[in-house]
Amino acid sequence: MELSALVKALDTELDARSFKDYCPNGLQVEGRPDVERLVTGVTASQALIDAAIEQGADAILVHHGYFWRGEPAEITGMKARRIRALLGAGVSLLAYHLPLDAHPRLGNNARLGALMGWESARAGDDGLLWYADLPQAETAVDIAGRARQLLGREPLLEAVGETPVKRVAWCTGAAQSFLGQAADIGADLFLTGEVSEPTIHEARERGVHFIAAGHHATERYGVKALGEWVADRFDISQTFIDIDNPA
Repeated sequence: MELSALVKALDTELDARSFKDYCPNGLQVEGRPDVERLVTGVTASQALIDAAIEQGADAILVHHGYFWRGEPAEITGMKARRIRALLGAGVSLLAYHLPLDAHPRLGNNARLGALMGWESARAGDDGLLWYADLPQAETAVDIAGRARQLLGREPLLEAVGETPVKRVAWCTGAAQSFLGQAADIGADLFLTGEVSEPTIHEARERGVHFIAAGHHATERYGVKALGEWVADRFDISQTFIDIDNPA
């Protein structure tokens, strides 16, 4: 498949041009013009690049790519080594950040909700904060335990009293600042990837249980689903490589 056709298909499916993001979405580093073998992963680290090259990949598709707003523009040091490895092997890098968070079927939030069994999941107006009403009330401890089992890491739980959880809200990654929005829509519990020092105080004062289940752990599932979508529709083989990250 031509690289340009793959990029166009992904841009269209994810509606990538409609997002005002912190980084460029789509093709970030251009390699060879055709793609037969695709590797997907969460972050375009050196370890993922090396593994993809070893597997003979023509392109890498990730959630966290390069050229973030506010980072130094110079291509030196770690950034130079990564890009040199891609260009030297003729491997393209494609990255989709907010478009992959917000996609209603393949996105990080949609896939995490499905994994957690939140069948009535729906997105707010921005497509990033998701919520669901549970068929029966659960405890915050039970939900944290299910996250531990499914995501394979110990989450941080700030349980606020004994309030039963009837409505959950979530946003993967570093979305701890969405806690206030979750409280405003009546969520009893908010789950995201990361935590900041003020988050715990806000959770206590707003009366919302809070779970930080890991940035990487909560964002494995969107890019994996997107790679499977590509393989199902085009003559491309794909492999998801999970480079462990405890953050």
